Amino acid sequence: MNPIQSARLRSVNSFNFKYGRAEIKAKLPKGDWIWPAIWFLPKDNAYGQWPASGEIDLVESRGNSCAGAAGGSESFGTTLHWGPDYHNDAYEKATSQYKHNESLGNDFHVYGLDWSEDGIKSSIDGKVVMDFPFDKDMWT
Repeated sequence: MNPIQSARLRSVNSFNFKYGRAEIKAKLPKGDWIWPAIWFLPKDNAYGQWPASGEIDLVESRGNSCAGAAGGSESFGTTLHWGPDYHNDAYEKATSQYKHNESLGNDFHVYGLDWSEDGIKSSIDGKVVMDFPFDKDMWT
């Protein structure tokens, strides 16, 4: 058994939005085996099963400090998922990595999502990490 405890907060029955700003102030957990994540999933899968109805990954990180492409607790990724099925998830077109100067579990940070008719932006402490404009079709 992995030496951790985990938590899950679901707001599907109390919060949803289209366009606007959402902010989450969080201190990411530290430790081996931990994959802290803050996701926005659709309330209803109106266009079909994942990823057809979309997913916004505001934060995906690691709890431990590790070297390599995946990064560790000092970094996180932010990603949009969409496409007709698992094998055609177009996330590569809308993903960005952010590297902080220390573990994101050392202090609280404000993770932000700005969603408008023009696009989606994600940020940490007011610094934009990903800016995905809706100025062309989603497959270009």
